[in-house]
Amino acid sequence: MTSYAIRLGVDIGGTFTDVVLEKHGESFSTKVLTTYAAPENAILDGMHQVCARAGITPAQIEQIIHGTTLATNALIERRGAKTALITTEGFRDVIEMRTESRFEQYDLNLNLPEPLLPRQMRYTVPGRVDAKGQVLLPLTREDILPVVDQIAKGGYASVAVGLIHSYLNPAHEELVRSVLAEKLPDVSVSISSEVSPQMREYERFNTVVANAYIKPLMASYLGRLEDRLRSEGVTCRVFLMHSGGGIISIQNAADFPVRLVESGPAGGAVFAAHIAARYGLDKVLSFDMGGTTAKICLIKNQAPKTSRVFEVARTYRFKKGSGMPISIPVIDMVEIGAGGGSLAHVDAMGQIRVGPHSAGSEPGPACYGRGGDKPAVTDADLILGRLEADGFAGGTMTLDRTASEAALEAHIGEALSMRAREAAHGLSEVVDENMANAARVHAVENGEDLSEYTMIAFGGAAPLHAARLCEKLGIERLLVPPGAGVGSAIGFLRAPFSFEANRSVYMRLADFDAAAITNLLADLQAEATGFVRTCDAQSPILSEFKVYMRYSGQGWEIPVTLTAEQAQNPDAETFKQRFEEEYAKLFSRTVEGMDIEITVWSVNATTPPEPVTRVEEATDTKTAVISGKCSVFDPAQGRYLPGYRYDRTSLSPGDHITFSGKITEAETTIVIPASRQATIQPDGCVDLTVKEPAQ
Repeated sequence: MTSYAIRLGVDIGGTFTDVVLEKHGESFSTKVLTTYAAPENAILDGMHQVCARAGITPAQIEQIIHGTTLATNALIERRGAKTALITTEGFRDVIEMRTESRFEQYDLNLNLPEPLLPRQMRYTVPGRVDAKGQVLLPLTREDILPVVDQIAKGGYASVAVGLIHSYLNPAHEELVRSVLAEKLPDVSVSISSEVSPQMREYERFNTVVANAYIKPLMASYLGRLEDRLRSEGVTCRVFLMHSGGGIISIQNAADFPVRLVESGPAGGAVFAAHIAARYGLDKVLSFDMGGTTAKICLIKNQAPKTSRVFEVARTYRFKKGSGMPISIPVIDMVEIGAGGGSLAHVDAMGQIRVGPHSAGSEPGPACYGRGGDKPAVTDADLILGRLEADGFAGGTMTLDRTASEAALEAHIGEALSMRAREAAHGLSEVVDENMANAARVHAVENGEDLSEYTMIAFGGAAPLHAARLCEKLGIERLLVPPGAGVGSAIGFLRAPFSFEANRSVYMRLADFDAAAITNLLADLQAEATGFVRTCDAQSPILSEFKVYMRYSGQGWEIPVTLTAEQAQNPDAETFKQRFEEEYAKLFSRTVEGMDIEITVWSVNATTPPEPVTRVEEATDTKTAVISGKCSVFDPAQGRYLPGYRYDRTSLSPGDHITFSGKITEAETTIVIPASRQATIQPDGCVDLTVKEPAQ
């Protein structure tokens, strides 16, 4: 990856936009309230702030890497363009019928999530390709024109094209696109054979619909951003973080915006993986809590767990199947509506509920003093002593404690006969248990025991709640790295340029075709490498080969990684051996006498990762200097405890804290409960561990 002396990382969140500038090894950061109507305004504001601190002009920035939740929020809030779907006759209702899976087996009143597009916005064309890619029924321009006329009359801004088995033969989809381009040149078009060339029509159709739905929105935003940056004298290239944990060009992002769905959280996972590598940790739970959502990710062997399908907006107790499936390469994580701005209310059963609705930055929690009158998690944190009214968000805001008390009493206290402090405690425990339960579900889905893990916490709100989550999950060690409040933006600057190309081609090992496999993987490698070359023309590019395999008759596959040698000289016996090794790791056994199938082939091209230097952890410790006294509520004991406040900028390596209290910094606060002690490591990480009983 080409080295740049001055780089800018930008993460647009639901409440704050985080901006980090790295200049010759020094880091400057800020948090700015997100401006929803024009997100680029917050970016420019933050850019000017960090440039002023660094003593440079924006024109001196050599590279900008950007991640955003705009795509995710547009899907969750259904704020995309007016979109039509063109599909094969007989398959109009696939995105509504979903699959046979029930995410809650015994719920007789189960409500499935609504599809992005209602039935009247879905159109069909004749023509048919079979499961081997052969044309059974031809498709002609004359078949397509009546549908294009209907779309023209409907006033659509975007069209998704998803035809059956197009991942094997895209000719029909390409014909539909050419007719649309000719007749409706101003309409955006996405075809599934490019967006997600994989089997399983429900996931593929849903993915291309999602891409088309957000494509005009993201193209408009990215265009405005480039124009505004140029007007400020910024001439460097802008890159986007994608969901798989790598960086792509702004043009690729505009063409495939669905790959940006988890771009912000992916940056956080990369950041956590970088910290894990510095400490040699092989089992890490990354916990990213911002203003709108909380994200939890398993990181094993210093690499985030990845997946081919991600669900946006799970609606039913975080269960798989209750969200909107997006079939793209993605860092596998669970995301819930639990952030500093998440709003609380009392339901019909008299229970406190938190999220998924958020106050965002407009108007924000009640304590922001911007017109919000409903209690949010930040209001509870302020009342419980975790936050201080002065100096919030790097000193740019002063929080209103009286407004928080009024909101908590009006919306929770009156319904449950509680005072503001009791309401704040209840709200905080509910949101913490929601996040802990999401982590438990995610761990169970992956067969992991969280008590063996170390938590790495970042995001503006995570250090406030991380220690309590560790108590609930039985996790003994917690690391809060420097820059935790803007962790995802830092992660963007640690990520490599990468792109993953994949394709579904069904093959049994009994019918193993080495020549066809060699050609297929070579084509995918060339495709993925071509995308990376649009970002970096100089660096060497590494290729990671992966195939997805299963026993015949099984419904889902497992990923099997191949070496370059195994990919270039494929051998059936080697493929079988690698599959059985991975299968045994997951299920502790293999199945004798069953043929094995390969369904998806994948090549990820990436520039070399940034080298990591291991940290020599502190052994000699000394008592940390106290900045002042404070009182912080300890949920485990159910009471306020007297404690001490520490200024993170005044702490040095080896400083040791045994008292409960909090460590304050510009962009977040680290809460130390009575059960934990803290040590400052040489790289500035705050290392919280379980306190010995005698202490």
